[in-house]
Order: sequence, then C-alpha cells, then structure tokens
Amino acid sequence: MILITDSGSTKADWALVDQGVCVSRVKTCGFNPYMQTADEMVCRLKDSALQKIADNGVEALWFYGAGCTPGEKSESVAMALRAVFGRECKIHVESDMLGAARALCQDKEGIACILGTGSNSCLYDGRKIVAQVPPLGYILGDEGSGAHLGKLLVGDILKRQMPREITEAFFDELGMTMTDIIDKVYRQPFPNRWLASLSPFIHLHLANEAVREMAMRAFTAFFTRNVCNYDRPDLPVGLVGSVAYYYQEVIREAADKLGLTIGQVRQTPMEGLILELELIMDN
Repeated sequence: MILITDSGSTKADWALVDQGVCVSRVKTCGFNPYMQTADEMVCRLKDSALQKIADNGVEALWFYGAGCTPGEKSESVAMALRAVFGRECKIHVESDMLGAARALCQDKEGIACILGTGSNSCLYDGRKIVAQVPPLGYILGDEGSGAHLGKLLVGDILKRQMPREITEAFFDELGMTMTDIIDKVYRQPFPNRWLASLSPFIHLHLANEAVREMAMRAFTAFFTRNVCNYDRPDLPVGLVGSVAYYYQEVIREAADKLGLTIGQVRQTPMEGLILELELIMDN
C-alpha cells in the first residue's frame, strides 16, 4: 500500500493506493512546518483517521505540502510522519508546487500553476522544477488567487468603483459594515483566508460586466507577472486549485489574449498524483 498526500496549511487530502487504484481517501487538517512543530504535527496525525491506516502498514508515503521547502522544513515533516508510520515506511516529502507540476504535467515539460487561496507557478522539465517566480504572498503578489480577487473586490466596492447593485448585494450578503471589513483585513488573523472566502460571491456575479472585468484584471496580472516570465509560450499552462477550476472560462480568455495555451485544469491534484505515481513505479 502507498499513501499520497496533498496538504495545504488548513486541510489535507490523503489517498491510499494499491496497484495503481485508490482504495481509500481520508481528509484531515493541513500541515505546514512554518506554522507547526514536528511534535504538534505528530499529535494531529495520531488524533485522526490516519492512525488506523498506519497500524495496517504503509509501504511508502509521498507527501506534497505547503511550506515543505528543501532542508530543515521538509525534514521536520518527515520526522513527524516517521513517528506515526514507522521507519519501515519510505517517506518522501516534497513541496505542494512540485506536487502540482507532477499532477498536471506527469513526465512532460510544462508550466504548472496553483490558483487557490494563494497562487504559485513553476517551469517543469518533466522531472523537476527548473525555474520559479516567487509568489510573494497576498500583500506583494498572489495574483489571480482567491485572496487577490477578494482584495480587488473589497477595494473596488469601498472606493465606489462597482455598480450599485453589486455593492448592495455585497453588503446584504455579508451583513458587515465598512468598519467590520477593515477590522477583518487589518486586525484579525488570516486576512488572506477571509478575502479568499469572497471568491464565491465574485463567481456568482461574473455576468456583471464590472465584476468580470475585475476578474480578467486579476488573471491577466497572474499571467503577465508570473507565467510570461518563463518566456516559454510554446508550453501548455496547467492549473490546479479551486479558483483555477471554477474560473476556467475567464482564465482561458485572459490566457488567449496573451497568446498562452491552457493545458490541464484540475480542482485538486490528487487524481493526477495517482497517475504520476504509476509512472514513478514503472520507471
């Protein structure tokens, strides 16, 4: 049995694979070595449905996670996983960006992108990441992400750039005042997550010209400030994440205007990672 993990900071998806077939799926809280110590991760892992899987034995574990940069951070996650799954289990800890690239491109060259709460991208040669524009987070970067879309929406509404019907619908749905919104963004923890939570409202109103133009602005910025920096318009651009999946139509339009070709689009990378695992095992 082989276990594959796709982990963000808030939630993680685990798939138990036997001879290329997924036999079980488990969802847990997310794990990020920049936010949790190895001991904290061990406690969370043991206090979950994963303990039963660990007790039955896992041959190998491929963990793709947020914050899993090479070196100390990846080793911290590996230590936690060994404490739960045992030293007999072969542990592989990689970044969520490499997981996205493998899921989208398998063994082919391409540009892989993540569009979720945040955004990220890389140039992939079929085996490894060979170039990466820094995402810089929701304040300095993360163009095209849920947090970026939410930031544009709030700014346009509070500065009276949106049509009256959108502004009224926004305040009616949220039940918040301008003071409440400022508090959420500047004083409460995880403002990026709150801003990203506004993405469903934006998607619901995409038929409105002003809202659609705002979304186009966000995705055009993502492509021009990130993807175009790789200077490989010949390669397909694959995307994974909730924003990538639900905004496909607008994303494809923005890409087309820049002469980019969209490849695979997945809501989550897991199915692609299962396929990629077969390639690894075959080789």
